[in-house]
Amino acid sequence: MRPQKTNDTRLIEGLITVLQSRGFEGASLNDLAQAAGLQKASLYHRFPGGKQEIAITALRHVQAWIKDHIYLVLTRQDMAPEAKLDLVLQHIQERYQQGEKNCILNALSFDSGLTGIKNEISTSMQLWIDAFTALGTGQGLTTSQAGAKARQSLILVEGSLVLARGSGNTAYFHQALAELKKLYINT
Repeated sequence: MRPQKTNDTRLIEGLITVLQSRGFEGASLNDLAQAAGLQKASLYHRFPGGKQEIAITALRHVQAWIKDHIYLVLTRQDMAPEAKLDLVLQHIQERYQQGEKNCILNALSFDSGLTGIKNEISTSMQLWIDAFTALGTGQGLTTSQAGAKARQSLILVEGSLVLARGSGNTAYFHQALAELKKLYINT
């Protein structure tokens, strides 16, 4: 078997970058192939389901990132809540390049009528909410209270990314992360 010439993570991150900035409809197969470092024929070979399969693969990659960098951190028992939250906020800043990058969940939500995409977006958001709910219940909140805070955390981050992108001002993103921390940590 021939070895893969392109690292899968790098390939998928390249696809995510295009989908984040252009959405499903705006992303051409040429743009996606170029970002993945592949010829168009190789992109078709890897993703015979076309752009829809690419989008679903990208969303599943983001789900794995949310699980590894948010869920598994916030559900750890061997760290103080503030330390867990600080680490997660650092991961979020890195993922969205300090507020410079759009969120793929937002970018693809406009195309959520496509089979599978809506479910993948919903699964990703629920994983985020479950992670922050666990943080809240670990601090003694009821499941209902923790769930409300968890949804607020997602609204803060997603909303700030929209504001940052629309205004060209990443201060909204940083302000939202500070507000998110205040939701959970008494300062």
